[in-house]
This record gives sequence, C-alpha cells and structure tokens, in this order.
Amino acid sequence: MSKLLLKSLLISPAVVGAALAFGTNEVQAANKANSLTVENQVTTEAAPLQAVPVKTMAIAAAPTAPEVKDTPVFSRSMGSTLGEGTSLTLKADTLVPKVDVPEAETKIAQAVPSASDNSQLLNQIQRYGKEGSNSQDQVTSVSQLRDVSPGDWAYEALRSLVERYGCIAGYPNRTFRGNRATTRYEFAAGLNACLNQIERLIAASTADFITREDLETLQRLIQEFEAELATLGARVDNLEGRVAFLEDHQFSTTTKLEGEVIFALTNNFGDFGEDDNNQVVFGDRVRLVLDTSFTGQDSLVTRLSAGNLNAFTAGGEITPELTQTFNTEIDGTGDGNDIGVDWLAYYGDIPIGPFGQVSTYIAAFGGRHDDYVPTLNPYFQDFDGGSGSLSTFSQQNPIYRIGGGAGLGVSFQLGLLESVIGPSTVTLGYLAGNASDPDEGSGLFNGDYSALGQLNFNVNDRIGVGFTYVHGFHKENSAIFSKGAGEDGIVGTRAANLNQEALLASRIADS
Repeated sequence: MSKLLLKSLLISPAVVGAALAFGTNEVQAANKANSLTVENQVTTEAAPLQAVPVKTMAIAAAPTAPEVKDTPVFSRSMGSTLGEGTSLTLKADTLVPKVDVPEAETKIAQAVPSASDNSQLLNQIQRYGKEGSNSQDQVTSVSQLRDVSPGDWAYEALRSLVERYGCIAGYPNRTFRGNRATTRYEFAAGLNACLNQIERLIAASTADFITREDLETLQRLIQEFEAELATLGARVDNLEGRVAFLEDHQFSTTTKLEGEVIFALTNNFGDFGEDDNNQVVFGDRVRLVLDTSFTGQDSLVTRLSAGNLNAFTAGGEITPELTQTFNTEIDGTGDGNDIGVDWLAYYGDIPIGPFGQVSTYIAAFGGRHDDYVPTLNPYFQDFDGGSGSLSTFSQQNPIYRIGGGAGLGVSFQLGLLESVIGPSTVTLGYLAGNASDPDEGSGLFNGDYSALGQLNFNVNDRIGVGFTYVHGFHKENSAIFSKGAGEDGIVGTRAANLNQEALLASRIADS
C-alpha cells in the first residue's frame, strides 16, 4: 500500500504529502499551538521539499492506531488541513519537483487505519490531478454546441463587433431578446450582418477604422460557423423564391380572403302536437370574409353571406329557441342563397402613451356587442361560425345579443390596475338598430338602440371575470335579442323578446 501511495504522489501533477502521528497527550499538547506552512515554489531547478522536524512516536508504542475522524479533503488549490491546530498547506504549479520520502514517514503512512480510506484518497488525488491538466487553456467549441449561449466566446466576440460597428439592430418587432440563448442560425445571421457592414466600411475608404483584432475575430467566427453561413445563404435563396411566388399569386397586397361553407343535415325532436310540421332538411350557408389592413395595425372586415336554411318552427311559428347558428342571416339575403353583405366593421388601435391603448370598433352594418367585448367563453364562441356550438344560447351570454346594427365600441386597457388585479379593460359601446333610416323615430339616436358597459379583468391565464350592463330601447315590433331593428329574435323565448308594451298587449289578448 505504501508503494502505491508513493507512486501516486510521484505521478500526480501536484505534490501532496502529509505524515503525522499522534501519540500520548503530551505530544498533542506540544503540537496544539504550532501552525506550520511550507510552500513549494517552482523555479528553473526544482527545489527539494525542506524537512521539518516533527515530534513523533514509534508505531509500536501505540496500542492501537489513532482514530481518524475526518478524512483530509483536498481542495483545487492542493491545500489540506491536518490534525487539530496543525495545518499544512502545499502550493504547486504545473512542474513537479521530485520528493524523497524518509523511511520514518513511510512507516507512518503505513499506519493509516483503513485501506478503503487510502483507496478513496488516491482516487481523489488522481481525479483532481486530471481536472487540473484538462482545464489548462480550455476554450468551449461552439461548433459542438446546438446553441450559442451568452457565456461562449463566440457570443462575446460578436457582441463586441455589434457594439463597435452597429451591424445588428434587433428583430423586426424592435426586440433584441438578449436574455435567452441564440440558435446557431440566428448567430450566423448576425455574423453575416457584421460581415456585410465591414465590407461597406472598407468600400467607403474607412478601413483604418477596422482593427486587426476585429479581423482576426471575424476570421475565427467564419471558421466556426462556416456550415451555418452556407446554409443561411441557401435558406435566403429559397425564401426569396417563395416570396416571389406569393407576390405573383397573392389575392391582394392589403386584403386577405377567408371563406366558410356549412352543409347541414338537421332535424328536431319534440312533442309539438298536431301542428308539428318540421321535416328533415339539408341545406347550406356560405360566408366570404374580406379582411383589409391599411396600416398593418387595423382591420376592415367585409363579410358576404348566402344560405337557404330556416329556423325550425314550434306549433307552426318560428321561435327563437329553435334557431341555430347558421340561421342568423341578416334580412335581405333571403333563404334562396342570395348573396348579401351581412357585416361591415372596422377595427383600429389608438395608443395613449403609458396608459396603454384604446381599441376601437366601428360597425356600419350588422354589428353586435360580442364583436368587440370579451364574452369570456373561448371554447364555444366563434361568432356563429361552423366551429363552435350549434345553438346561439351556448355560444355566449344572451346579454350580448340585446340589440345590434351600426355604432361604436371602445375598449380601454387599465394599465394602472394591472399590478393589482391583472390585465384589465373597460369597454363601452353603442349600437343603433336602424341607424340608416332617416324617418321619424329612427336614425342613430331616435330609434332602437342598446348601450353596453363592461369591466373585465383576468385573475390568471385561465380565470377571467366580467361585469356587464346593457340598457336597450326597442319598439313594439322589434325583438330584444336580435341583430337590429325589425328582426326576429335569435335567442330566448318569444315572450323574452317582447318589449314591455308588446308583452302587456299579449297578456290582454290572452285574457
């Protein structure tokens, strides 16, 4: 075992030697106040380790080997603390001086109580020795990494070039995203931008501005990212080809065209007595939506609709309870697949500085309150489309169906309360049922109308709360839960769609 320890000490890149024996209480008392530090300084010629006289006792004088409570732990600086009050610190560089171990120390080393402790100590010495040799002048190779992190040399090198030459301004949305790791292709794109900027500086006869260190850094970066730069060029070429194809075949530079077609095979079941004349029907509804943007931040929506499906009847009369989402056509399109505009509206945002922005909604025809106010029902709400629920009642609270037509809606973001109650908005809206009618008792303010106010805030990503109030005015022949004046109701019972005067007249007639 002593030979194995001696060989490990000679092979290790740093010298660690410790020999100490404890005997009687007198020896411990003599050494308790002594602290000895020996430094092994490496010069051109390796100096032998100076022997330090230490009082020891023969191994035979001790009846049993002393109990070692704490196994010496070697730090990365090759320092060790031995015994109580006696410390031994050895410092070494890469060169290793040859050490002659006296015979007395060899005998003391044989007195270590456990062979397993020796094995653990030797493994520890060899592991630290290997770590020290591998960490000399080690540089992370970014070519072996999937991402380039802020701690890599390549990241810092490109950052220095960016700050000196200003070759990267950020992403198109004016964000730099400097707190996350950069992909190799993003890094290659930044490197390519710096190369182009330096080429422009050289062409402008400002070559003196470019230092030799920067050119060497660029050369090293080019070698590391050679494959990514080549791939980046191929990707740009492919992208340019795809963009050219889209420009040649696009519908419009400012307008997107979307469409929806519904084929419905439907029937109803219930006890309507002898007046039940509902049959199995098959029909369709088609919607074409033209979404036009003038600034990139606004949207003008023009929707064309055609269909031939009618709501089911109850006792021979059409009732709102049996209206389905594909039965909500505006009057004028008819039930013979006649094409007509059933919705025309404009969306736009107005920034108001530190207070956020104001979202505006202007409806010229076919507007509804749920077009601009959060209904807090994301899983079923699809604006009477073919992807949500079948009935209008389950899509949203019927309060949003009170009134409709033309008008204005605005939504304010309450940035001041966001830290307290989360993202919050206040929404106000006004819709007139027959805003385009100039007759007496009609128009934008003298006809049917509905005014809405709602406070909405999100507790977290999954929970939102809204407080809604709607005040409406409806004439005798206008349903309350409709899309405008003079239309039939699309949700609720017939009685619920009657205004107060019509409901009173109905009661008098029944009596």
